Amino acid sequence: MRSFLTLLLLLVLALPATAQQKIGFVDSDVILRQLPEYQTARQQVDRAAAEWQAELDGLAQEIATLEQEYEARELLYTPEDRERKLTEIETRRTEMMQFRRRHFGPEGELFRQEQQALRPIQERILEAIETIAEESDYDYVFDRSGDFLFLYAKDTHNLTDFVLDELGVDAAGRASSGFGG
Repeated sequence: MRSFLTLLLLLVLALPATAQQKIGFVDSDVILRQLPEYQTARQQVDRAAAEWQAELDGLAQEIATLEQEYEARELLYTPEDRERKLTEIETRRTEMMQFRRRHFGPEGELFRQEQQALRPIQERILEAIETIAEESDYDYVFDRSGDFLFLYAKDTHNLTDFVLDELGVDAAGRASSGFGG
């Protein structure tokens, strides 16, 4: 009974401390959509990805053509020619896989370009969020568009428009964040 009362007393004393915390949220998708430099960087990365994908599609088409040609003429080839053609097809497949990995893999060129182009923008957004959080005395700021699930959030805690203001995005020229912020 004594430990129960001690626990109850600790909980009662802890309630005012937790009630004083200030929590806000932003919607990073809205912020990113409103930043012209993000749109430009995203377009550059997407353009490079499209070029690489077109090259990859060309390699795949070339392999398909080699395979069709082999199947159509397989009976006419000598054993040495068959082996040479199969080796050529396998070599092209390997080249295609290496190309895919080099450009689209976890440490590929696309990942590096995204990091190089988008990281400074993301850091700038984070700095703006930190500035607003410190100036307005927020204890926690969550990203509504991330993996963190909000079942409910009052729009009065939406800091998205404040972050856009801090980033210098004109309030009149942007669409509403959709959350009443």
